[in-house]
Amino acid sequence: MRRTALATVALASAAALVLAGCSSRTADETAGGSGEEAGFAADSLVGVALPAKTSENWVLAGDLFTEGLADAGFESDVQYAAASGTVADQQSQIQSMVTKGAKVIIIGAADGSQLGTQVAAAKEAGATVIAYDRLILNTEDLDYYVAYDNAEVGRLQGQALLDGMAAKGEGPYTIELFSGSPDDANSAVFFNGAMEVLQPAIDSGDVVVGSGQTDIQQTATQGWEAENAQSRMDSLLTSTYTGDTQLDGVLSPNDNLARAIITSVKGAGKDIPVVTGQDSEVESVKSIMAGEQYSTINKDTRALVAKAIEMAEQLQKGEDVDVNDEESYDNGSKIVPAFLLPPVIVTKENAAEAYANDPTLGPIAEG
Repeated sequence: MRRTALATVALASAAALVLAGCSSRTADETAGGSGEEAGFAADSLVGVALPAKTSENWVLAGDLFTEGLADAGFESDVQYAAASGTVADQQSQIQSMVTKGAKVIIIGAADGSQLGTQVAAAKEAGATVIAYDRLILNTEDLDYYVAYDNAEVGRLQGQALLDGMAAKGEGPYTIELFSGSPDDANSAVFFNGAMEVLQPAIDSGDVVVGSGQTDIQQTATQGWEAENAQSRMDSLLTSTYTGDTQLDGVLSPNDNLARAIITSVKGAGKDIPVVTGQDSEVESVKSIMAGEQYSTINKDTRALVAKAIEMAEQLQKGEDVDVNDEESYDNGSKIVPAFLLPPVIVTKENAAEAYANDPTLGPIAEG
C-alpha cells in the first residue's frame, strides 16, 4: 500500500515490540551461515524475487524495492515471476541472483514449498536469504522472515465478520468460508487465525457454515484468482442459498477475492452479506465506503519494504539484525527468526482516520 503516515505508525509499533523484548542476531552469526567476516561492500548486489503481479501490493513492492535499494547505495536486481510459469520463473531468477553474487536475496515466494534448492544454493554462495511476506518452507538455509503478523490478520478478519453480522441483527448467522491459494504458506496462517475466532461460535451454534465446507482444502482459492472465488461463490449460491435462504457473512482472505464474491452475490440477486478482505486496495476501499464490502486489513507495503531494506543494511554493516519473534514461525525445518509488523483493521467507521494522511485513499475515505 502507499501509506506514508501508516508506515510511520506501523514502524513505531514494531519498534515498541523491539524495545519490549525483541532479540537480535549478529551478521556474523547468519551471513552465509558460514562464520565469515561480518559485513560486505556498500554497493553490493541485493536481489529481490517477487511472485506474479497478482495484486496492487506486489506491484508497489517492486517499485519500492527498486527505489529504496538504490537510495541505500545497493545495486539491485528486482524480478517478478510470470503468471504463466510462476514457480519455475522464480527458481531461475533466484539462481541467477546467486550467480551474479548477490549478498542478500529477499524472496516473496511464489510457492514457499518449492524454493529449498535455490535457498540452499544462495547460502552455499554466502548470501543471506530473507523471506518477505510469505514464509519459505522446509529449509534450514532461510535466515530471516519479515512480514506483518499474519495470524493476527486472520484473527482480525474473523472478529470483523462477527462484528459486522452482529451490527445487522441477531443470530444465529449463516456464513461461508474462503481461503487463499494452497501454494501460499500465508493462506493457512490467515485461515487458522480467523478460525481461532470463528470456531467457538460455530461450535456453539451461533454461527453455521451453510455449505458445511469448513476444511481449508474445500475453501481454497487456487492462485488467489478472482474468477476462481467467483465461480465457487456462484456454485455455493446455487446449491445452498436458493429461494429465501439468507447468507449473512463471508470470510474472504483478501480484497481481490472479496470483490469477486460480492459480484457473485449481486449477480444472484441476493443481499450483500458481511464480507471481509485484506490489502486496502483502492476499489475495495471505495466498496467499503459505499457500504458493500465490510472490512479490509491495512498492511502498509511501504513499511514492510522499508524494514526489509533496513535488514539488508544491517547485514551490510555487520550490525545486529533486529527480530522480534523467535518462536512462532516454524518452516518445517527450523524456527525462523522474524520481524513482524502489526496489521490494522479498517471498516467504514475508522477509514477516514486510518487513511488520513494517505494521498490516494484519504480522499476516498473522507468522501
